[in-house]
Amino acid sequence: MATARKNRLSQEQFEQIARALADPKRFSILQQVAQCKCETGYTPCSALKAHECLSPATISHHLKELQESGLIDVAREGRTAKLTLRREVWDAYVSELQTL
Repeated sequence: MATARKNRLSQEQFEQIARALADPKRFSILQQVAQCKCETGYTPCSALKAHECLSPATISHHLKELQESGLIDVAREGRTAKLTLRREVWDAYVSELQTL
């Protein structure tokens, strides 16, 4: 019988994710990426609502923080960035929060 193995985060990973999510704009971006219901399975960067109020450089900074924390994957294809939530990392983070 196979059992599901939970991913565990190191203390450093947990803290990096917490810092990334502390910024409301980054959390909003993560929510948009997570809510992707498209057939492609990813959110194009150009679809983010952040484009309405943030400069491209600022959006790029926020995406880098989310990527480095491990919460999203960013696949670049030409001038397009494809954003995907790393559900296993998010689930591990939530699991760690539940132990508090």
